[in-house]
Amino acid sequence: MLDANLKQQLNGYLQKIVKPIELTVSVDDRPKSQELLDLAQEIAAMSPKIALTVNQPAQEGRVPLLTISPEGEKARVEFAGIPMGHEFTSLVLALLQAGGHPSKTEKALLDQIVELDPSTELKFETYISLSCHNCPDVVQALNLMAVLNPRISHTMIDGGLFKSEVEDRNVLAVPAVFVNGELFGQGKMTLAEILDKVDDKSAEKKAAALADKTPYEVLIVGGGPAGASAAIYAARKGIRTGIVAERFGGQVADTMGIENFISVKETEGPKLVANLEQHVLQYDVDLMNGQKARKLHAASVSADGTPADYIEVELESGARLKSRSVILSTGARWREMNVPGEKAYRGKGVAYCPHCDGPLFKGKRVAVIGGGNSGIEAAIDLAGIVEHVTVLEFADTLRADAVLVRKARSLKNVTIIMEAMSTEVTGDGKRVNGLNYVDRATNETHHIELAGIFVQIGLVPNTEWLKGDIELSERGEIVVDTKGQTSLPGVFAAGDVTTVPYKQIIIAMGAGSGAALGAFDHLIRTPLPSSVSEQEDTVEEEAA
Repeated sequence: MLDANLKQQLNGYLQKIVKPIELTVSVDDRPKSQELLDLAQEIAAMSPKIALTVNQPAQEGRVPLLTISPEGEKARVEFAGIPMGHEFTSLVLALLQAGGHPSKTEKALLDQIVELDPSTELKFETYISLSCHNCPDVVQALNLMAVLNPRISHTMIDGGLFKSEVEDRNVLAVPAVFVNGELFGQGKMTLAEILDKVDDKSAEKKAAALADKTPYEVLIVGGGPAGASAAIYAARKGIRTGIVAERFGGQVADTMGIENFISVKETEGPKLVANLEQHVLQYDVDLMNGQKARKLHAASVSADGTPADYIEVELESGARLKSRSVILSTGARWREMNVPGEKAYRGKGVAYCPHCDGPLFKGKRVAVIGGGNSGIEAAIDLAGIVEHVTVLEFADTLRADAVLVRKARSLKNVTIIMEAMSTEVTGDGKRVNGLNYVDRATNETHHIELAGIFVQIGLVPNTEWLKGDIELSERGEIVVDTKGQTSLPGVFAAGDVTTVPYKQIIIAMGAGSGAALGAFDHLIRTPLPSSVSEQEDTVEEEAA
């Protein structure tokens, strides 16, 4: 199962196991069972701390199935299928954590897992596809919860192997998480987001933890490439720096192939995000993940133009963070079609990630909305999986690179329709069954029978929370000057959320460093808020 290089890497990881663990494999006479058994045997042979038991399961049990547990304990982590591809890392982490190797997850989240309501039993099941790059984060978060809390269990289920379950539960997007038999959530979720949903007191705890934070010199809102770059440049100036982010990494975490990042021949989004976080945390940066900004409060100014107080960022948890300067780098998100039926069938046939959800539509007919690079790349990828792909482009020309267009047109199971205005997603109440569109050239209405619709029509800046407080362009982007300065003194912005053209990772990073330097220049030229100066004067007088 494992090549020599992978074996060598895995062997190195398994040396970190502290206490004995037990693997149990449930198999039958099918080829996939033999593959899982081979994998388990190779793993067990690498460490004397790993014991392997082979099971012949009852007829109704999932097969193939691998369970992992500390020695003498009931297994709470299961893999239904073969955890290779993107899920191999999930398997390795589960082995290490069950074997007592400590997780690098922030302590507050680890404590929150342990302290969950002791009266609650949570049985999680996650349907994944091995090509999904969003799934491992969810699987790893739930596995960690199961390892740390004896009242929690988790099973990863490969939807490609357990198709009847996928059909019965109407799973049309991955990851799809069920808890105690009920749908819990779909799509990428962080550990913090999962805990927010299962812990009634999560928001209260978060607000309390942030309430006493010392004001920052630079506070960055958003943890994508622009925010990470800004944090590194600010921290290197020796000033108090914080990042508050809903999800560190942003859109990059959802990106697979990256081949235009200068000096790095090729990489993947999740790997780049991990490297970014590691780099940021090498410095004295206060990273507050899983936090969404709700309101920006500009600093009041005294009669002589001196700041009277700090700029404040109000969070959804109710907490307020103060800073002398703020850098906004909240990025952008996938644009929606905004037609009837889209929201009703999201996760039921309407999808935004062909890499993640494409395998669920194997042998079926799907559509891709959008003729830019993202749309044509999606069509090419899907063509190797599904029966047929129809690309619908609103304009009369495709915006994708010529090489991609040539490739798509060469595929026999790809049809490209120009001047097509999508008007409605149709379905049977449970899942998508088609799409209505208008031919803009003839004004005729058409219907296409489909099992899935992949929306790939660009990005929308995440600025709704800033409307009325800061100058935005007609497209909702933050207006900035050459230093990243916005319309508010002391507030800067960088990355895809701004009017800077060409939404690229490397451009966002450059803009983030520029905004940090702009913020530093602002700080050295601006006196402390008068409220702070008055407090310092009072302390000095009392000391005298």
